[in-house]
Amino acid sequence: MDRKIEKKTWNTKRITTIAGITGIVLLVGGSIYFTSGKSKLNVDTERITVSEIKKGPFQEFIPVNGVVMPKTTIYLDAVEGGRVEKLFVEDGTTMKAGQPILKLTNTDLELSLANEETSVFNVLTQMQISRDNAQQNTIGKLNQMAEVDNALKEAERIYKLNKHLYDQKAIGLQEFKKSENEYQYAVNRKKLTTKILNQDSTSTKQQLTQMGESYDHMKSTLALMRKKVGDLIVRAPVDGQLTSMDAEIGQTKNKGQRLGQIDVLSGYKVRVDVDEHYISRVYNGLMGEFTLDKTYKLRIKKVFTQVTNGRFQVDMEFLGAIPKEMRRGQTLQIRLALSDETQALLVPKGGFYQQTGGNWIFKLSEDGKTAYRVDVQLGRQNPDYYEVLQGLQPGDKVVTSSYDTYGDMQELVLKQ
Repeated sequence: MDRKIEKKTWNTKRITTIAGITGIVLLVGGSIYFTSGKSKLNVDTERITVSEIKKGPFQEFIPVNGVVMPKTTIYLDAVEGGRVEKLFVEDGTTMKAGQPILKLTNTDLELSLANEETSVFNVLTQMQISRDNAQQNTIGKLNQMAEVDNALKEAERIYKLNKHLYDQKAIGLQEFKKSENEYQYAVNRKKLTTKILNQDSTSTKQQLTQMGESYDHMKSTLALMRKKVGDLIVRAPVDGQLTSMDAEIGQTKNKGQRLGQIDVLSGYKVRVDVDEHYISRVYNGLMGEFTLDKTYKLRIKKVFTQVTNGRFQVDMEFLGAIPKEMRRGQTLQIRLALSDETQALLVPKGGFYQQTGGNWIFKLSEDGKTAYRVDVQLGRQNPDYYEVLQGLQPGDKVVTSSYDTYGDMQELVLKQ
């Protein structure tokens, strides 16, 4: 007798099929779930830098290098050209004002001096001769004047005597008229002689004055020529140290050529190189500081606007104390302030800026397990901090290390 066999509902084949389908559905659903949301990346917290946003004092400054130089430097140029004949001192010598440094020879200049001296001597000799002649001429005119005076007095005496005798009818008219004419002649002669003497005196005086002025001019020229010859001996203009001397015996130096310099040792300044990017923001009065045994203050006193190899220079002066061990040529690392100190929201500098350009940053969640992108706006900066203008608050924690390996991830899952 046949027996009906009932078919099992959950056989092995069916269970296997359903499990496979379910697995595929779960896999597809999970894939859809994870790809439809934010992209995430697991990150080891030991490989990142987490910084806290703080509010504190901020000052925009740039690090620059400066070289210590004497406060005053006087350059030595050849006032007159010539050949180096003698060196009195060596480079590096401490000099006193007026102390000779080197001697040049210039045969043409020395010959010109000799000719000028001869010319002055000749003029002086001619002046002496002219003065002697003028004196002799004046003496002659004075003698002549004395004779005229004497003749006038004698003619006047005879005239008065004859007039009296004529009035007494003691002499005739002819004799009286003769004495009268001689008297009138003597009067006219004296007038003429006096006029000639006066003119001669004036002419002689003018001539001597002109010769004196000419002589004074030639003496001034001679003095200038002697000074030029004297300048062939180069002397220290002030007390200081002779440096950068460029002269050897036998060398020929042209007029105006640099021979060296005198560094005045009464103080120091710092010559600083600054990137041309900051040329519009650097001006006299900006402050800087550097640290040796303690912090020292500097201030810009002169800006050289000429740009060379992408950099320009400024001179800075010390404010207050100067380091005791300061020496010429020493290099200082200076923090040059571009703004006053203010209170600002600060984020420490880090590698994140290279990928984000300061437009966004990864901010940690409150539980510190994830970090997500937030838009930010950064302002000024210094070597340590960026100024936060928007997007973050004091106490927020952010990832400031490099984002090189994060790609376009929207969220970081932080693993201990």
